[in-house]
This record gives sequence, C-alpha cells and structure tokens, in this order.
Amino acid sequence: MGGARPWPHRPGGLTLAMNALFISATQKSSGKTTVTLGLAAVLAARGKAVQAFKKGPDYIDPLWLSRASGRPCRNLDFHTMNNHEITAAFQRHSQAADVAIIEGNKGLFDGVDVEGGDSNAALAQLLDVPVVLVVDTRGMTRGIAPLVSGYVAFDGAERIAGVILNQVGGPRHEGKLRAAMEHYTDVPVLGALGRHPDIAIAERHLGLVPANETTEADALITRVAEVVAAGVDLERVAALSAGVTGHLHEVTPAVRTPDVRIAVARDAAFGFYYPDDLEALARAGAELVPFDSLTDAALPTADGLFVGGGFPETQAAGLAANESLRRQIRNALEGGMPAYAECGGLIYLSRGLSWRGVHHDMVGFVPGDTVLHERPVGRGYATLKETDTIPWGGSPGPATLLHAHEFHHASLENLPGGLDYAYEVTRGHGIDGRHDGLVLGNLLAGFCHQRDVAANRWAGRFVDFVRACRAGQNAGKAAIAR
Repeated sequence: MGGARPWPHRPGGLTLAMNALFISATQKSSGKTTVTLGLAAVLAARGKAVQAFKKGPDYIDPLWLSRASGRPCRNLDFHTMNNHEITAAFQRHSQAADVAIIEGNKGLFDGVDVEGGDSNAALAQLLDVPVVLVVDTRGMTRGIAPLVSGYVAFDGAERIAGVILNQVGGPRHEGKLRAAMEHYTDVPVLGALGRHPDIAIAERHLGLVPANETTEADALITRVAEVVAAGVDLERVAALSAGVTGHLHEVTPAVRTPDVRIAVARDAAFGFYYPDDLEALARAGAELVPFDSLTDAALPTADGLFVGGGFPETQAAGLAANESLRRQIRNALEGGMPAYAECGGLIYLSRGLSWRGVHHDMVGFVPGDTVLHERPVGRGYATLKETDTIPWGGSPGPATLLHAHEFHHASLENLPGGLDYAYEVTRGHGIDGRHDGLVLGNLLAGFCHQRDVAANRWAGRFVDFVRACRAGQNAGKAAIAR
C-alpha cells in the first residue's frame, strides 16, 4: 500500500481484533459496488487477505466481490438470519483475513422497517464497523455539505468515518466539493472518483451482469482497482478500518463423511448459490459434483441433483442445444432421482422458455411453460409455510415461517390442476401468488431462494432425503435380486 502502515494478520481466537469497513451510500446506484470491488481487488493484489461481505439477499454483487478478493463473499441478511448469526458469521469469516469489507445494499438508512432495524446503519451498528459513505456528486457542489451533515446527524449515524466522492466532473468540481465538506463538516473526504464509463458493469433486467457470465470480468476488475487506487487515499482508509473487535463464541459444527453425491449445475446459466449453503450440504455428507449445463453431454454419476438460480434466459439457446443433457436429466427425474431447483433451475426443468418472442425447449419434466416478462413477477423478501406434501423429512412444523427471497420476471403457465406444493406463500408471489415449491416425484422446485440458517436447515434435510432415496433404491434392487 505504498507508504501505508501494514494491515496486520492475526490468528483466530475467541477475542478478535479486525480491520473492517462498511461501504454504504446515500442511495442505491451511487457507486458503492465499484468502490467495494476496487478496494477488494487492489488490496488482494497487494497480498492482503480480503474477506468481502454483502448485506442482504444478493448473488450478483457477491460473485463480483468473490472474483476480486479471491475468497467467497458472504451474505449478512436480517430477514433470514438473527443478530447472533449475523455477528457470528462476520467474525468467523473475518478472523483469518487482513481486512473485512462489507458492501451495503440501497442507501445507508433504507430498508423495510420504518424504524431502520434492518438498514445498513443498523448492521454497521450491530457489528460496530465504521462506515464509508459513497456520494454520487453529479449535479452537486455546495449541497454536499447539508446532505452529508444530515446523514451524520440522523438516527445516531455518527459512525460515518468518511466519504468518497463519486462521479466527479473534474478537478474544478472536486475542489468545490472538498471545500464545502471542509468548511461545513468534520467528515473527511477519503477520495474522489471521476466519471469512467469504461468501468461500468453492464446492467439488465435483474441488475448487473454476473461475473460468471462475462469473459471480461478479470480485466474489468483490474481496471476498477486502478481507478480506486488512484482516487482513494488507501492509507487513510487503512487507518479508519483498524480497531474493530469481537468475541467469537461458536461450536464447530459436525462434519459427516461424504456418503452421497449431488450433481450441482455451475456455469454461465446457473451461478446463484450461497457458499454457506454449499458448505452446509458438504457438512451433511454430500460430495458436490459440478457440471456444466451448456457443455456437458451427460450428468456426472450422482445420487441427487441441485440446480440453483441464474440466468437461463440469456443462455437459453445453449441450454436448448445441449439436448443430450436435457434428455438425461428428464430421464433421471422420471426415474426418481431426488432433486432441488430454485428459480432459474425451475425454469430449466420446465417444458420451455419464451422470452422476447423467442422460444427454446428446456428439460420438460415440470409440466408448465415459462414466460419471461419485462416487469418483475416476484420481487423481494418472501415468507413460506410448509405443507404436509413436502417430501423432505425433519419438518419444523406447519406453524413455522420460513424466510426466503425471490426476484424473477418469470411466470410458469399452462400448469395442470391438482399439483402438490411444498409451501404456502404468506408473503411474496412464488409460483402462483399462493404456492411455491412444486413437488413432482422426488423433485422440489420453486421460485423462492432459501438459505441454510438456524431457522431453516434445508441443506441437511435435502441430503438426508437424497440418502433415504438411495437407500430405498438399493433395498428395491436387493429385493429384486432375491
């Protein structure tokens, strides 16, 4: 970091001292992803172990942050996790890193709760992490002072440790902004970023293009790191981040020896997986075997199947062209293979996908047709109640609400009546506004995304189901042999 003091690397322990920053903004689309991505990349390039976090339910930003830092980005979400889980996850994953960087969602004070209990400010307060506020300065000069002063004064947000000016029009514009900040506030300006169209990550109907879908991801990350390194005072940022403490009180979870194999689609079409969920599947005894739905002609040898979310619509031609894999997956599901599919996975398993006037055949096991619309069909947090048709054992009970999320422009049309659903939707849309989680044979498939957390240990239940299905098949084969 040039002349900056080093970021000390500390071993784990019950009492933790960490370098940590929370990158937030006055409002969404202000540039906090650019700043977080650049900081993670430049520090990682300089040999620092960077642990990135993302507030809220998100897959796309974490894919970029994981690519930049070289470590899986972790999500911290008030909707699916309790405060203890959030704190423990932050401390557990930060203890082996030189610096932890949390990227917020939306603006510093935005959230569902009118009192701010689920806001970025609340998360920064819970974790006791200083906030760097990113401000989009387009069309603004002296007005930045009351804006920042208002954020500092509102709802005890005195933990705002500095601001980074973004979308600055040039040296003259930057000078006016800095003068106003210095004259009217005590908040330091940590850097200024100009207008760089070449570092903009392309956006489309569900947000940024994921890092797993573009061949230019690494080059773009390198360029973002160059811009941030040139425009941000990294030494001052390092000084602000020091001194975060925590106390890690966790029991190491048991790990079962792998005894089942689960094929997992991991490619440009399907990349929406929480690292914690994949780790929970592995702890429960699953060997996760990745396959590419676009290029692999056959499924790997496996006892179960997991197809997560993603963008099958942008890869529809390639998915349709891989007819041998589609046919093999359909045959496997018809033969009773236990499977779980979320959102994009559900779309892939349907009869076909129509988007912008073009239709492509999909796997064809789910008896419905997927249509992509220009506006969202289901968007935001969802709450589910299990029905007695869910195939997995270990149900938490019908009164338990499961907290999930959804974000899709798709509807599943022409479904026949009388189908079984694993969940009643008490908040959100799901498949039809009332139900989610189609149960077809040994498949459970829905639009909502779950997380393996204390209130919803879905991963272990699914692995147990895969194990039970395999045991039943083996018992049947033994009976036939006799």
